[in-house]
Amino acid sequence: MTNKQVCPTPGFERLLIATDGSEFSKAAINEGIAIAKACSSKLFVVSVVEVNEEYEALAPKIVEKAEKEMREHLEWVKSIASKEGLDCETIIHQGEEPYQYIVDEAAQKEVKMIIMGSHGRTGLKRLMMGSVASRVIGHAPCAVLVVSMKGKK
Repeated sequence: MTNKQVCPTPGFERLLIATDGSEFSKAAINEGIAIAKACSSKLFVVSVVEVNEEYEALAPKIVEKAEKEMREHLEWVKSIASKEGLDCETIIHQGEEPYQYIVDEAAQKEVKMIIMGSHGRTGLKRLMMGSVASRVIGHAPCAVLVVSMKGKK
């Protein structure tokens, strides 16, 4: 008996993975690539370097370094996808509201699902810091799969 993956649902020709380069997003990257492979999907991988005008003005070198690191991360994801035979496009943005860039890319690329990780914050931390994942869920033009690191080794 083979362990062949089956596409979970028809229509997943275009998927978007949102990654921030953290450990939390690695589980989402793995899951997104697995689904894309099973469904022969075109894969878009988006990342947002979170900055604002004040931060850019005060620390342009730090912003530059963060963007360089994120580009390297996106290239790493693309190389993994390519090894799996997937067509993968990487996208990077700079801005204050990561969720908005993710939602906008999903709409522009007409993806059927956004796949992203969650930091798993709850309670007061979540209320005070907000949650990119919950904002994406609330504004996305498509399905959103939030992958937790729990249980992933």
